[in-house]
Amino acid sequence: MKLNGLLLFSAAALILSCSNDKDNTEIETEQNSIVGEWQATELQIDEQTASDDAKLGKLVLDFLTARDCVILTFDFKADLTVTAQDAADYLPPVEGVITGSGFTCPTESDTTASTYTYDGSVLTTVDENGQTLSIDETIDGDIMTVDATDLNIDNFNDEGQLIFKRI
Repeated sequence: MKLNGLLLFSAAALILSCSNDKDNTEIETEQNSIVGEWQATELQIDEQTASDDAKLGKLVLDFLTARDCVILTFDFKADLTVTAQDAADYLPPVEGVITGSGFTCPTESDTTASTYTYDGSVLTTVDENGQTLSIDETIDGDIMTVDATDLNIDNFNDEGQLIFKRI
């Protein structure tokens, strides 16, 4: 009888320890799926219902991406820190972007550092002021899709899905 109890206890301990390892592995895998540098490349909108601001944001980002201009990047590190480079405030006047006349890519950007957690669908960042931002997103290989309204980035936060590529 003591042997059966010992075997049952050992089996239960083995099962519980394996399930905890799997849970930890899943969490690490989800967090590692976001590690790397991501560049905004596209704003997906519904052309039929989108606002003029969203259409303009899409036009500008399409133009800039076609010219290899980097406007927004996130660099997620395995140590759960993230650095953002945002050049949106340094874009030339819209007329120059649309016509291409005298256009040059921005050479300045704002840099912010934060910490983050990622559970496979929700990215939560905490900036240096302690402000928390939670963003719904999906990652499919080297493509990350973010609801643009969740981000507070001028010119690209009106509506739609902001697409990032891992570089």
